[in-house]
Amino acid sequence: MLKGLRSVIYHVNDLEAAKKWYAEVFGISPYFDQPFYVGYEIGGFELGLDPSPETYTSGNHSVAYWKTDDIEAAFEKLKSLNVQIQEDIHSVGGGIRVGTIFDPFGNLIGLIEEV
Repeated sequence: MLKGLRSVIYHVNDLEAAKKWYAEVFGISPYFDQPFYVGYEIGGFELGLDPSPETYTSGNHSVAYWKTDDIEAAFEKLKSLNVQIQEDIHSVGGGIRVGTIFDPFGNLIGLIEEV
């Protein structure tokens, strides 16, 4: 039975650049750092970076939404890191606002704010 989100794995084609970029986004260093996988612990969840090209194909197959208390500030920080906006911040009803960006490695990242 599914219990909830535990890990999000992003496939990256430049592991060193991805490590630096995600360290800047979250303001932390990885807890696990190997050539085959890099892991960050963020709020009780795992963000993993996988450099292996054999395990995936390019494309936007899903979106994981990262909770934030201030979506505007989060978007501004990401914009300063030269991301491409996929979908601007907008309301989806019930006091919830979402938006999505592409990281420099082609992964789609969602942000969600619940008021």
